[in-house]
Amino acid sequence: MLKEDDHKIIEQSILLPMLLTILERDRMIFEQLPVKLKPPYLNLIEKTMKVVQKDLKDVKLKMKKGNMKAYEISRDSGFTGYMFVCRGFEEQHNYFNLNIRNKIEILLEHYLNKHSNAPTQKE
Repeated sequence: MLKEDDHKIIEQSILLPMLLTILERDRMIFEQLPVKLKPPYLNLIEKTMKVVQKDLKDVKLKMKKGNMKAYEISRDSGFTGYMFVCRGFEEQHNYFNLNIRNKIEILLEHYLNKHSNAPTQKE
């Protein structure tokens, strides 16, 4: 059985690449939108992507050090199955696709909020 910390690391190795894909798609869509002040939004997305990429790199290092791997073994309209391998032990985990979406949405909010410390004007 995986330790909770190992499970979190492996789960991040699955979710962070999905988040990067979503951010990249959103960036491309946003570039096409007729928005007057586009650069601040694009900068926010790009800064967020850089932080996610850094965190993903850290997760990959932790996985390598901990001899951990994760790979997708099944997918259908409702569930996605993954095999987690940690120090020679294997565990199969099935995720409800809506739960994956919700976890990624929470991650997106977390990363965007890291950059939301906008300066306020004093009146």
